[in-house]
Amino acid sequence: MSSWLEKFEFGLGRTVRGMRRTFRRGIILLGLSVATPSLAIAADWDPATASSNFGIFALSDAQLAERKIAVTPIGELELPTGEIIACDPLITTDDWPALARRVKPGHYPVALFEAQGRVAAAFLRFRPGVPVRWELATLPGQDVSTLNGDEIFGYPVDAGLGSFMDKAAMALMSAAQDKLKPDQNYYDDVLAAEFAPNQDRFVMHHPDAGNPVNVAMFWSGWGDGFYPSFWGLDAAGDLVVLMTDFGVLENADGREGDQAK
Repeated sequence: MSSWLEKFEFGLGRTVRGMRRTFRRGIILLGLSVATPSLAIAADWDPATASSNFGIFALSDAQLAERKIAVTPIGELELPTGEIIACDPLITTDDWPALARRVKPGHYPVALFEAQGRVAAAFLRFRPGVPVRWELATLPGQDVSTLNGDEIFGYPVDAGLGSFMDKAAMALMSAAQDKLKPDQNYYDDVLAAEFAPNQDRFVMHHPDAGNPVNVAMFWSGWGDGFYPSFWGLDAAGDLVVLMTDFGVLENADGREGDQAK
């Protein structure tokens, strides 16, 4: 196992114990020099059409450095209900549904893959290990077998941010927004000061001061768009990670242009 993954999983042991919309885009698939995990395929739709970066968890420290990718742990996410919402936290209302899959309530580490001065992907880790197959993360009622070609399910971004949060956190954040004065907005008057120490890249935000329930917020790659999330599973079918890919990397490589060839 790569040492970056071992370091990231050190705290995980304590943790584990204790509407359809589609977006079309072209994906350039290049060959990885490491073994790429097999993919879970629903009908004729292949997750590899939506992300070429699943092999990133098999990369070593040296390979990440060669590909100009940095791994940045940002803290632990509290999931009191185990119902996860992945969304742009500033445009999503409290009626946005949680993902169809649920996880065991607890607190789990969040980290970012950063490249080209951007947050390339964010992931929430549930157990040690490297995923061996992948599924598109869906909302209740979404059916992956209805997708064609490079269609995806995901979430829209219009404020340049992505996030992971528990369903309970969404309710707390909505209540906090309702308390703002008419001339205030949540980013400028609440979040900006919290983002600043991290060069505006990420924050673990507590919408209710003193309440441990929090929200992992982070830049969304190059900004606004429509982004998919994926469940990574182990050989037994247990969840290992949830990853949102923001389209910065290609084939688990953060280098620009000809350097990635």
